[in-house]
Amino acid sequence: MAISEQDVTRIASLARIELSPEETAQTQKELNDILGLMAQLQAVDTQGVEPLAHPLSAHQDIQLRLRDDVAAPTHTEEQRAALMANAPAQTQGLFLVPTVIE
Repeated sequence: MAISEQDVTRIASLARIELSPEETAQTQKELNDILGLMAQLQAVDTQGVEPLAHPLSAHQDIQLRLRDDVAAPTHTEEQRAALMANAPAQTQGLFLVPTVIE
C-alpha cells in the first residue's frame, strides 16, 4: 500500500501543519519508505522464534536489573506535611483538583 499525495495532504491537514509542495513530496517519499520497511519486517518468517526480553539475551545470560517489589514505609505526619507543602489545594493529606467530568 503506497501513500498518495492526497493522503499526505489529508494527514497534514489533520495534524494542522502546512506543507509546501516540496515538503509534501519529501514526506510522501519518507512515508512510503517507512511502509516499505514495515513490509520487509512483516515478510520475515518468525515461526518458532522465542521472543526476547532483552536484545542481548540471545547471546548472553542477562539479568534484568529490577528492584524488589517491597512496600515502602508509610510517611509520618511531618513528612506528609512537607510533601504537601507545594500543593495548591489539599485537604486531609489529599490533593484537591478541579472537577473535570461533571
